[in-house]
Amino acid sequence: MSTAKELYLAAEALKDAGKLDEAAAKYEEAVAVDPTHVLSHMALSVVYQKLGRHASAVEHAEKVCELEPTDPFNFTALSVTYQRAFEGTRDMSYIQKAEEAKYRASTIGG
Repeated sequence: MSTAKELYLAAEALKDAGKLDEAAAKYEEAVAVDPTHVLSHMALSVVYQKLGRHASAVEHAEKVCELEPTDPFNFTALSVTYQRAFEGTRDMSYIQKAEEAKYRASTIGG
């Protein structure tokens, strides 16, 4: 059985080759092996955003913040993910969530 890191690296190669659907599947395998593999969740957020799967992108960006709640970068990335989800869906709830994540990023590490 492959490790989450091995699956992540395989997914990165697929992503770099422009095979986003295949990359997403491989990242999903990585988080199935290790649900705490932050890099795979981050990558899934990016790939799903590119594929127009905004709810899935948000889900994985939120998971990153849950796993590493003291890293301001994660909340900045979450804010951007919410903004892009709004752009793709016009769901106004994403705007408020983006502002909250941006604020959270600014308050971490003071």
